[in-house]
Amino acid sequence: MRDLSARISQLSPVKRALLELEVQSRNSKLEQGPAEPIAVIGVSCRFPGGAGSPEAFWRLLREGVDAITEVPADRWDLSAYYDPNPAAPGRMYTRWGGFLPDVATFDAQFFAISPREAETMDPQQRLLLEVSWEALENAAQAPDRLARSQTGVFVGISTSDYLQTMTKLVDPARIDAYMGTGTAFSVAAGRLSYILGLNGPSMAVDTACSSSLVTVHLACQSLRARECDLALAGGVNVILSPEVTVTFSKARMMAADGRCKTFDAAADGYVRGEGCGVLVLKRLSEAVASGDHIHAVIRGSAVNQDGRTTGLTAPNGPAQQDVIRKALRNAGVDPGDVSYVEAHGTGTPLGDPIELQALAAVFGHGRAHDRPVAVGSVKTNIGHAEAAAGVAGLIKVILALQHREIPPHLHLRRINPHIAEADLPVTIPTELAAWPSGGRRRIAGVSSFGFSGTNAHVVLEEAPAPTPASADCRPPLGLLTLSAKNRLALGELARRFEQRLAAESPEPLEDVCFSANVGRAHFAHRVALIAGSRADACVKLERIAADDDAPDVLRGQISGAGPPKVAFLFTGQGAQYAGMGRGLYETQPTFRAALDRCDALLRAELEQPLGAVLFPADGAASLLDQTAYTQPALFALEYALAELWRAWGI
Repeated sequence: MRDLSARISQLSPVKRALLELEVQSRNSKLEQGPAEPIAVIGVSCRFPGGAGSPEAFWRLLREGVDAITEVPADRWDLSAYYDPNPAAPGRMYTRWGGFLPDVATFDAQFFAISPREAETMDPQQRLLLEVSWEALENAAQAPDRLARSQTGVFVGISTSDYLQTMTKLVDPARIDAYMGTGTAFSVAAGRLSYILGLNGPSMAVDTACSSSLVTVHLACQSLRARECDLALAGGVNVILSPEVTVTFSKARMMAADGRCKTFDAAADGYVRGEGCGVLVLKRLSEAVASGDHIHAVIRGSAVNQDGRTTGLTAPNGPAQQDVIRKALRNAGVDPGDVSYVEAHGTGTPLGDPIELQALAAVFGHGRAHDRPVAVGSVKTNIGHAEAAAGVAGLIKVILALQHREIPPHLHLRRINPHIAEADLPVTIPTELAAWPSGGRRRIAGVSSFGFSGTNAHVVLEEAPAPTPASADCRPPLGLLTLSAKNRLALGELARRFEQRLAAESPEPLEDVCFSANVGRAHFAHRVALIAGSRADACVKLERIAADDDAPDVLRGQISGAGPPKVAFLFTGQGAQYAGMGRGLYETQPTFRAALDRCDALLRAELEQPLGAVLFPADGAASLLDQTAYTQPALFALEYALAELWRAWGI
């Protein structure tokens, strides 16, 4: 060490300073890496009750909608399997579930999948493809430009109903190679990476009910370890055959009335639900630097196991406490700073009291009773989505943080007598409630516990306040470009954008335009419109959806395998005039900065400043028509225009 110190002391002051900066930089990275917060920059979902998007899911939650229905006829013959007697062999004593509509439909052509291959693809794989694509576009990450990127895929999946259904229906002689790839859990993740050309880690995770929250934990770790630079994380669950429900009925896990009555005295089990949710994750520092829209921030997470309990599927209170404490430590968050917890909360008479007692043990220490932690469960709305349950709860909390409201917890009439409510610093809101900040950032926890014993907990924080957009990001008119693989799909896309812009939202038109222009894949059938306001854009989008012509709308169809290239072509000498570009110079900082940069470089070559030549004072003669000034002035103006258009997403 002394020899090393002696050598360092002999270095020149400049080299010593550079060495110190390098050491500081490396230390900073080491300190930042393991605990760096992760930004959620994209969200998409499909849940029961018509919750086919985050916006629709929030309406369902906010309005306290119960999305449970009877088993649809296209799943199985309910009369052949239902019997109210729990002891009836081979029967289920529940008629209910949370189901998605049209799980059989799939646009295979969009993903370049042949009809024959699509026929033996598990609907769970189909849902993952569609919802992941939507999540990437929600994150303004154009899916077709992620090829060869270090993007990771982490998928929670645990049911193989489609394989069971196919093997019962298909003649063994008709089994082909596609059935293997169409039903394998590993391919559920691998197909996403294959179709998008992603080179980051790709894996399917099955820890039963906690699967999708475990994928979020693994994705965050992978991002912090620099294994990937972007990550897709989530889960999927589709119920196609009756066998699992019969099994759970024999274990007396099901609620006879088909409702998760979480924390209620009448809690007698849960109801199964379907769904798919996918998040797009990125290191927070890079998301801020890129100007990404941040939905929420994952401060920390943890995963553990129950170990030996009174039974294989029985919950373990101390293990639940341990995983929550580990997640809080990893997040650097004090338990007293957490104001809401999305509970696992399945509605079982054994699990509910154990979970609330565990929450009280962690979050109750030092907490005043007039500042209780709010607790709820999304399972009271959509049922237990099993492998997708954790991400459903996570998306619920992300939406609640964005809207600063806590949705109502359903089916709570009388608290479970085994829960000593008076002794717990916990409140369970049964009506829509404001989420006060108390002068600090809103922080929440999300729990998901697998019946295999694997527990996960994630600590979420509301997104940092966005930096106000500068004037250079606010062109005077909005240019919105949309594309699809055929004209009919383009009309449907226009209709969705019209509905989005017609809804009450603070989202500026220019932000919608920018994200659509640079954050979506571009296909052959295209349309572009120019609008001065959201209302103006809505009128034109409505015309496009109806396949009518409209002013300031351009339609086209491109051909060719490769994407077209963009080039800027500017006029030469003879097109100049005094005052050209003055309005842009006065209102657009990007344009002004580019022009000023040229002016500074030309000061040594020109007798008059470029600004004075381009924008002469009233009544002053202009030197713009003199060739010595014309050529540099035109170049500077055209360069500034190109920089401005690039800033606008062209």
